[in-house]
Amino acid sequence: MSFLESVFVGSKTMVTVSLSEVPGNTGHVVLAAGGLDNKVHLYCGERTGKFVHACELRGHTDWIRSLDFSLPTCTNDGTTSLLLVSSSQDRGIRIWKMALRGSQSNSKDKFREEKISLASYIEGPVLVSGSFSYQISLESLLIGHEDWVYSVEWQPPSVTSASGFAYCQPQSILSASMDKTMMIWQPERTTGIWINVVTVGELSHCALGFYGGHWSPNGDSILAHSYGGSFHLWKNVGSEYDNWQPQKVPSGHYASVTDIAWARSGEYLLSVSADQTTRIFAPWQNEASPGGCDSWHEIARPQVHGHDINCVTIIHGKGNHRFVSGADEKVARVFEAPLSFLKTLNHAISQKSSFPEDFQADVQILGANMSALGLSQKPIYVHSTHGTPETNVNDGLDTFETLPDAVPVVFTEPPIEEKLAWHTLWPESHKLYGHGNELFSMCCDHGGKLVASSCKAQSTKVAEIWLWQVGSWKAVGRLQSHSLTVTQVEFSHDDNLLLSVSRDRQFSVFAIERKGVDEVSHQLIARQEAHKRIIWACSWNPFGHEFATGSRDKNVKIWAVDKGSSVKQLMTLPPFSSSVTALSWFALDDQRNNGFLAVGMESGLIELWSLSLTRPEDGSTTLPGVTAALFTRLEPFMCHVSSVQRLAWRTSQASGGDCKRILLASCGADHCVRIFEVNVA
Repeated sequence: MSFLESVFVGSKTMVTVSLSEVPGNTGHVVLAAGGLDNKVHLYCGERTGKFVHACELRGHTDWIRSLDFSLPTCTNDGTTSLLLVSSSQDRGIRIWKMALRGSQSNSKDKFREEKISLASYIEGPVLVSGSFSYQISLESLLIGHEDWVYSVEWQPPSVTSASGFAYCQPQSILSASMDKTMMIWQPERTTGIWINVVTVGELSHCALGFYGGHWSPNGDSILAHSYGGSFHLWKNVGSEYDNWQPQKVPSGHYASVTDIAWARSGEYLLSVSADQTTRIFAPWQNEASPGGCDSWHEIARPQVHGHDINCVTIIHGKGNHRFVSGADEKVARVFEAPLSFLKTLNHAISQKSSFPEDFQADVQILGANMSALGLSQKPIYVHSTHGTPETNVNDGLDTFETLPDAVPVVFTEPPIEEKLAWHTLWPESHKLYGHGNELFSMCCDHGGKLVASSCKAQSTKVAEIWLWQVGSWKAVGRLQSHSLTVTQVEFSHDDNLLLSVSRDRQFSVFAIERKGVDEVSHQLIARQEAHKRIIWACSWNPFGHEFATGSRDKNVKIWAVDKGSSVKQLMTLPPFSSSVTALSWFALDDQRNNGFLAVGMESGLIELWSLSLTRPEDGSTTLPGVTAALFTRLEPFMCHVSSVQRLAWRTSQASGGDCKRILLASCGADHCVRIFEVNVA
C-alpha cells in the first residue's frame, strides 16, 4: 500500500466519499465527495491518481452525510450506466445516474441535434473522463424518513457465475436515519419507481436514532449502530416472502466502566459506567457457546440515569436483590429487583422455568418506569397491570416530554437492545441524602446491614465516610479521618473493621460495633501515610485482618492489624511497571492461608500474585509471615487498553462448588467489562 495523491476540496469540510471505476472499462475512476456545502463533487482520475474536479451535483438542501456507488449496470437499450446514491440532513435520498454517451469526438454533433424534451430538464452536467463522456441525471428522489439520513448503502453484489468472477448488482438500497428506522428501497417491477419495501426499527423517545446501517455479504441481514454504541440486527427469516426479525447482538457500555460487583451468590455481574447506565451480565445456560464456555449476555439494564455513575455496591444478606449506586450527584439511590427480573434470572441460570409461588407473592413490583424529565424510576405494581391504563391527553403526540410506558417482560432468551433499553428498569426504593459533593465510592458489609459511602472532597469535613443502616436507610455514622477524596472503602470479613484509602496518601482503619437497631459505634484505630502518591485501591484478606493497598507510586504493600489496635506492614511487592489502580484478594484453600492477589494497573495490564500467610501454631497473636510470588501475568491482548478501574473475584460457589475454577471480573476506562477464568492446579 502506498500514498497516491492528496485532493484539495476547498474550504468546506467533506464528510463522506465513495470511489468507483467509470463505466466502459476506460481505466479511469471517479471519486464522489460530499459535505458541508450541500453539493456532491465528482473528481475524475486514473488508477495512479491525478484527480481533477469534473462537476458538482446540486439538489440537497443540507449537509451530505453518505455516498455509495453501485456496480456498473447495463440497461435495455445497451448503454452502460453507474448509479450513485446520496443521503443528507434534509431527510431526502437521491439516486444519480451516470450514463455512458460515447467518445467525446463523435458525440458533439449528437448533443447539438437533440431536441429539448422533458428529460432534459432533469439531466445534470456532463462528466468527461479521458475520451469518454457521461450524462448525469437525477434518477429518483426517495422521501420517507422523518429525520436526518445518516447512511445509505447498495446491497452487496451477488455472484452470477460458477467461476466467481461475474457479479450482479441487486437494485436494493439500505438507508439508516436518526428517526430510529432503517428502510430498504427497491424499484417497483412494472413502473420502475423506487419505493420503500421494508422498514425496521421504531420511532422511539428513549434514545437517539441510527448513525449507520450495513448489509451482510449475502444480503439477508442488516445491522445498524446507534447513539450509545449499541448494535441492532435484523435478519430475513422468511422463505417465500420477506420477514425481517430482530436478532441478538453483543452489547456493553460506551464510556468508562467505573465499578463492578458480583451478586451475593455469584449469579450475575453488575456494572456501572460513565455512560449513565447500570447493566447486569449473566451466563445464559440454555445458550450454546463455542468451546463449551458460558455464554454471557446482558440480561437487564436496571438504571438509566442522567448523571455519570461512579460507584455501586450490592446488598448482601437475605431477601430480594438490591443495590445502591452513586453518581455525579449528592444522592445515593437504592434499587430493588422487580418480579420480571427475578423470573428472567431464573430462566438464565437454570433449565427450569418455575418460580417459587411464595416468593412471587411477596414481590408486588413488576417493573419500573422512567419519567421524561426526572431521574427517579417509579415502580409498576403487579395489580396495576390488570386494569385499563388511563388515557393520556398527549397520546399520539411525538414529543420528548411524553415517554411511552415501560412494559416489563419475562425473557426466556437473552433480550435484544430494544427491550434492554426501556423494559428492564428496576424501581428506585430510597434516596440517601447527606454528602456534600458527588459520590465517589461505596461498599456493603458481608451481613447486608451497613453501607459505607464517600464523595469527592477537598476538606476533612466533606471527606467524611457515611454509614447507612440497610432497611431503615438512616445515617448511623459519619467517620472523619481523611482530608481529601476517599477513593475506596471495604469491610473486613467479620465486618468488625472498615478500611479506607484516600487521595491524601493515607489509609484509615475503623473499628465498627453494632449496639442495637440503628445504633452503630465507630472508632479510628489506625491512620497512616502509606504511600508517596495517591492510594487508589485496597483489599482485605477474605479470612483475616490482613489487607493490601495499591498506589500511583507503582507499589503494592501488605499490612496486618495488630491486636486490633495498630497496623504493621508485612511486606512490599516488587515495583510494578505502571500505577496500581485496582486490587482484589481471593482466599484459595480451607486453611485460609493461601490466596491470590489480583493487581490492575493504569496501563490496563493485570497480574496475579500468589500470597501465602504463615500463622503461629501456638495460636498467639504474633503477626503472620507472608510470602509472595508472581503467579501469572495476563497477556496484553486479554487485558484492557486503558486504566483498570476495579477488580472483583466471584467468591461464591455459583460455579457448582468447583474450587479449581474461579472467575475474576475487571472493568476499565476502555469501556470494557472482562471476565477471566482462573484454573488452579
